[in-house]
Amino acid sequence: MTDLQETEPEEAAVKAATLIESLPWLKRFRDQIIVIKYGGNAMVSDELQEAFAQDIAYLRYVGVLPVVVHGGGPQISSMLDRLAIPSEFKGGYRVTSTEAISVVRMVLTGQINPTLVAKINSHGPIATGLSGEDAGLFGGRRRGIVLDGQEVDLGRVGDVVQVDPTPVLDHLNAGRIPVVSSIAPDLDHPGQSLNVNADAAASALAIALGARKLVILTDVAGLYADWPNRDSLVSHINSARLAEMLPGLESGMIPKMRACLDAVDGGVDAAAIIDGRVPHSVLVELFTSKGIGTEVVAG
Repeated sequence: MTDLQETEPEEAAVKAATLIESLPWLKRFRDQIIVIKYGGNAMVSDELQEAFAQDIAYLRYVGVLPVVVHGGGPQISSMLDRLAIPSEFKGGYRVTSTEAISVVRMVLTGQINPTLVAKINSHGPIATGLSGEDAGLFGGRRRGIVLDGQEVDLGRVGDVVQVDPTPVLDHLNAGRIPVVSSIAPDLDHPGQSLNVNADAAASALAIALGARKLVILTDVAGLYADWPNRDSLVSHINSARLAEMLPGLESGMIPKMRACLDAVDGGVDAAAIIDGRVPHSVLVELFTSKGIGTEVVAG
């Protein structure tokens, strides 16, 4: 018997054990809606894009109901630079001019959305693209922020203040995976669009759908209690403790953790931020006992 023949049964046993480990989680999440926010560094590598598409297709084929909400910060920044349109961030939000919002819409709805849909559909005709502007899915209102005691105008930037989940539910009921771009119509200025934070949009949609879990892909391993101490990674936290920590977090992390907190406070069972730079991080989070990143629960 060759070495290869000797190792094949062992490899098969390891694979079987891995599949069996996922059984409790398959039972827990089957027929349940999971909202997954995809964006940032998880998008910039072809290998990571393909791994993410495989994860989403896998969820659909094992009976989970995934809904993807995506941003596209790096791609938007790249296009704005190419077109010589000024861009800056204040308090973790991109200041968005009238000129810039056209680029945001073009990149999110015209480039990233169909590309992601196509990658998922390479595994079967199961995904469909949606914009937050479609069929009244999102409604937004402009927002500013206060920095150093001063109100700062962010331009065409807003919050999702209302959600009609009907178009998403229609696609789920038809067996499809909705892939939603984070743009919203301005309720106070008909015909205008708003750049909305994709983390917050995913949280609002998860609440409206009664999702079982919200998963946010980001470019860090999770929430650190004592950043930059790498040993202070928090794997599990309740909403009360997170609310205490929120004001002291690094500005880029605040919108993500606020989205998790809002989701849990809004009735979603759990919310997690995970490292989108790790291939198949979505499956690791959902289908293993240890998970990955930081999970937020009520309490």
